[in-house]
Amino acid sequence: MTAFALLFTLSAIGISETVYLIRTRIAAEQPVCPIGEGCATVLTSKYSKIFLIPNDILGLLAYVVISFIAALLVLEINVDLWSLIIKILVGAASLVSLFFTYLQWREIRAWCFWCLMSAFTIWLMGIIIIFSSVI
Repeated sequence: MTAFALLFTLSAIGISETVYLIRTRIAAEQPVCPIGEGCATVLTSKYSKIFLIPNDILGLLAYVVISFIAALLVLEINVDLWSLIIKILVGAASLVSLFFTYLQWREIRAWCFWCLMSAFTIWLMGIIIIFSSVI
């Protein structure tokens, strides 16, 4: 159950990250970039949308679903089914994060603090799933 609670907590962090990015995008503000200067470059690049949907919206959706599933797992509701679904979702999100990190490095040639923080959040979820004996 501790692993599920950690996944829930990490998904809450991811939700806060993506809500911040959505709010700044809608307000047409520059995001605060605590480390480096590449946030605006990355967030306004041609890679900032998939099929016309902004990546921050897709990230928020993924974090909300992970949060919901983690809550069901903490409550021990249909654990076998939900643990399989969360493994698949976090695995897919980890691959997408890896791809976006590659794009920042090789294509955009700028680093976004918030994007990297989100990627590390997802990767940490994956590590928890891999090394947890509970899931």
